[in-house]
Amino acid sequence: MTLWEQFISPENFALALKRAVRGKKNKRAIAQFLENADENLEQIRQLVIDGKFRTSTYRTIEITDPKRRTIYILPFAPDRIVHHALMNILGPIWEVSFITDSYACINGRGLHSASRRCMEFIRRNDYVLKCDIKKFYPSISHNIMFDIVKKSITDEKILKILHDIIYSGGDGKNLPIGNLCSQWLGNLYLHYMDVFIKQDLRVRDYIRYADDFSLFHNDKKQLNIWRDKIHAFLIRDLKLSFSKSNISRVIDGVDFVRYRHFPKFILLRRRTCKKVIRRIQKINILKTINEYEGGQIASANGWFKFANTYNLQKLLKFDLLKTQIKNTA
Repeated sequence: MTLWEQFISPENFALALKRAVRGKKNKRAIAQFLENADENLEQIRQLVIDGKFRTSTYRTIEITDPKRRTIYILPFAPDRIVHHALMNILGPIWEVSFITDSYACINGRGLHSASRRCMEFIRRNDYVLKCDIKKFYPSISHNIMFDIVKKSITDEKILKILHDIIYSGGDGKNLPIGNLCSQWLGNLYLHYMDVFIKQDLRVRDYIRYADDFSLFHNDKKQLNIWRDKIHAFLIRDLKLSFSKSNISRVIDGVDFVRYRHFPKFILLRRRTCKKVIRRIQKINILKTINEYEGGQIASANGWFKFANTYNLQKLLKFDLLKTQIKNTA
């Protein structure tokens, strides 16, 4: 079966629908779509088969937490379903090429896996070079992105759809934040930096989550040399630049994937900690736990149990909240 045949198969679109609606069935547009799901899904599939699919007009919202960003929102149908159908097929192709220590948007490699790996590097090195890309998604070049895609995907019909998606946001650059495809494409874009760092520079202890990445070494001078070479590569080959690139001692803590990592313990990042505290304190004031509050408590528990948070949990009377959830379940 060709790549195109896999993509347009009824089974793939059924799986795409299942993944697109996960956790969102109570939204009006999705509920309406599901009232006649088989017919609606087949219409989208035929739209793709006939070569008539085009990216819809984006709706945008501005957010400021944790930093100011524009989020681009596409309609559930046809766009988000088509994106899921694409990534069902293309994701596994790209995933096998990614380096071991790339953690965003990869099955089985989430925040906590990245955090554990970060701790390994901290315990055997004295210094860390922490880097972040300046306005990463808005700065991605459409032409470079599409050239990268063509190295792994040769099916002309799928490339036509990917071209439409890649060039749908901005004038010459910008992968819209909020697209499922943008997450995968952004990871693919920086994969070429990963390869440069691991194969050309031969860095042993390197880790990346989205556009946040760190290099570890016992020699501060070596990290400075690598920083200059990576920045030159980003400017020359990917048309990107650093927003920050700081070298520090690991004993002072490494801020990564919402945790602060020290050689012997892990703490919640201050910003994450403040946000969780506000949520839990509000629930304590309300003294009622519905499904929404229960979800927030479960989320907080996920953060708490991975870090050293005994005193924080005691302060927030978190055990009492967990007991309340069990009693109301």
